[in-house]
Amino acid sequence: MVIVIGTGAGGAIIAMKLAKANIPVTIIERGPYMHSKDAYGTYDMKYYDKRFENENSLDLLKTTCVGGSTIVAAGNGVRVLEDEFREELGIDLSKEYETIEELTGIHQMDDEHIGEGTQKFLDAARECGFDVIRMPKFIRDEDCKPCGKCSFGCPRNAKWSGKDFIDIAIENGAELIENAEVQKILTEDKKVSAVEYVQDGETKTIKTDLVILAAGAIDSAVILQKTGTDAGNKLFFDPFVSVGGYLKDINYNTEVQMNGLAVGKEYILAPHFSSFIAKYIKESNPDVEDKDILSIMVKVQDDMVGSVDIDGNVKKFNTIDDIRRLAQGAAAAGSILEKAGVDATTMTSTVFRGAHPGGTAAIGEVVDKNLKTQIDGLYVGDASVIPVSPGKPPILLILALAERLANHLIEEVF
Repeated sequence: MVIVIGTGAGGAIIAMKLAKANIPVTIIERGPYMHSKDAYGTYDMKYYDKRFENENSLDLLKTTCVGGSTIVAAGNGVRVLEDEFREELGIDLSKEYETIEELTGIHQMDDEHIGEGTQKFLDAARECGFDVIRMPKFIRDEDCKPCGKCSFGCPRNAKWSGKDFIDIAIENGAELIENAEVQKILTEDKKVSAVEYVQDGETKTIKTDLVILAAGAIDSAVILQKTGTDAGNKLFFDPFVSVGGYLKDINYNTEVQMNGLAVGKEYILAPHFSSFIAKYIKESNPDVEDKDILSIMVKVQDDMVGSVDIDGNVKKFNTIDDIRRLAQGAAAAGSILEKAGVDATTMTSTVFRGAHPGGTAAIGEVVDKNLKTQIDGLYVGDASVIPVSPGKPPILLILALAERLANHLIEEVF
């Protein structure tokens, strides 16, 4: 029997593919199974924020539920690091990317799903000299009624998430154990022998000789260290800020979020509503409402200066280059917003935040090219294995790597 730990992008597709290949699979998930509209309540950023070195440090956004952070993702499906993986690691993911794009229905949304705020972003960014496209999405146009709640969990379930693949895995015989926190992976003679987890206050053990660890870059690093693997010495989390200002009755807050993309030299820009912008502007303009805000997310690659220790303490430091990239992106965002009609005197920015943690069990350092650790029978299938910060949404890359791992296991191990 195979045990898959975690139900985010990586764990979900591996569980589905193994189950469809008639391989017995048990899935262990720390969070609950729920409708996507309720997923917002499973954000655990405050839990992790308590583990930072001081109270003024960064927020790290992630959720704990079946589907992981895919369930609150904005639905962005972009290829990342494809050339780097092929040229530097000898890993060609082109076929896997094609498979994933078909499985998740990646496409640019139709005109009816491009609102006024998004169109102003696209036009203004183009005028500012950027190469601009509609963001590739894994959102079903026919099911989507724009409401601006993409990152809260879709109320109409119009977006692909890892939960979709978990449902298919269960239909094909996989067992799901929810609300269960894995404590450690037990080994004998450097081989996997069992998984120990806690559910409802009771410690339980399942015997197995093959585990796919896909609990997310933070939790996977902790579990690996408890298993005797040297992980967690590096950490990326794609830092971002949102820059915005006043544009009366633009109503961007009810549009499909991040439905456009402009790529700078060291940053990317996408329209993204943040309620913090209105809150900040209200201090001097009390009549401003959420519907009057047009804002842009600035996301950059970071320098992977961070760590996760065996107790789950997260340390993350901002380098000078991290700040420089964000400043350049924020300046570009301001220029686009002004050209789009935003009142420049009202422009402000959110605090420096992070999402998409990864890199804690990198290929070439903790796992090999087949994502296998030094322990026989233990593989890693999440963002932990990505060796450099992508600076863009990594969901497709995680899915492609997990697709490759699943195929390897089916063809070479079973």
